[in-house]
Amino acid sequence: MIERLGLFSTGMASVPNRVVVCGGSNGAVLPPLNQQGCECAERFCWTNAAVSATVRWTKVAAGANRRTVPESSMVPLLSGPMAMLECLTFCGRTFKAGELELLRRITRECSALGVTEIARTVCELLEWKRPSGRLKNHECRQLLEQLQAEGFLKLPEVRKRGGKGLRRPDLSGACSKPAALECAASECEPLDLVLVEGKAESRRWREQMERYHYLGCRVPFGANLRYWVRHRDQELACLLWTSPAWKMQARDAWIGWSDEQRRCHLQSIVNNGRFLILPGVRVKGLASKILALSARQVPHDWESRYGYRPLLLETLVDATRFRGTCYRAANWIHVGQTAGRGRMDRQHEVSGRTVKSIYVYPLVRDARQRLRCDPAG
Repeated sequence: MIERLGLFSTGMASVPNRVVVCGGSNGAVLPPLNQQGCECAERFCWTNAAVSATVRWTKVAAGANRRTVPESSMVPLLSGPMAMLECLTFCGRTFKAGELELLRRITRECSALGVTEIARTVCELLEWKRPSGRLKNHECRQLLEQLQAEGFLKLPEVRKRGGKGLRRPDLSGACSKPAALECAASECEPLDLVLVEGKAESRRWREQMERYHYLGCRVPFGANLRYWVRHRDQELACLLWTSPAWKMQARDAWIGWSDEQRRCHLQSIVNNGRFLILPGVRVKGLASKILALSARQVPHDWESRYGYRPLLLETLVDATRFRGTCYRAANWIHVGQTAGRGRMDRQHEVSGRTVKSIYVYPLVRDARQRLRCDPAG
């Protein structure tokens, strides 16, 4: 919780004398911010783009004017003094020097708080939110951890509540095998696309994905929706829809947008990150029916959850394993292939990963035109 003492607006004359950051019984008072540190005189511009673990750094000499550095020349690791850091771009949002210094001060002065509470505090101060108004505290925590890895700031020790590394579902316990089903697609109607809600349902969904999907189950970055596909009381499939890949040449060429348009409208794309037909379910044509149902329901659910309606769906298909038949049958468009670097490699440093086929599905007739709209328009 943040208690602002005094007015807080875009005008420098209304900058508060102090900000009290509270977390339970602990609290810390931050000293007044000067004009460089607060930068309240202008609104910050960012986009709710896909979450990216890559950080873009720009360093300039003291007193020099801000300059644009070609993305190809930027490196993810700092090689000079931390005080020389002028700005960085993370998850499509550019953080200026004053904001970066604010991050460092908050983590230093509020070390009694947990990392999650610090991330929420930062989001509130910088108004880093989704279109729905929810704080982007998950992305903010990723940023804070990246800055700590670079030595820019220090976070409080994380309470030990489990093992290190990515959390994966526990498959050691007994798990009921999905019921077998073999019939015509017409006999599986009606199909229900049901959002996964509650801890028990979430745990069971993750166990099924971890056990039966060849990529397993990872905690998704950014916005996401998880679904069960059911016919009456029987579960037939699992689906995951997530934030899109930051940049894919074939997709971007198909849309025809500029870098600025992509940064502004990328959140209007939703990625089908996982699609699993449960083992034992053998229904010809079922997958394409599920995709057609998803194209009708996901935009509404996404808007209800995140406050904006997507214009385009996308997915990546491993061509060494699958032919993409169900996507083609559901009228998805094959636009090309990935470069084999992974969705998080914005610095062109990773190679040798599986090249995947890219499919897209426009949700409106003029999807490409609307994605190419100028930010000001």
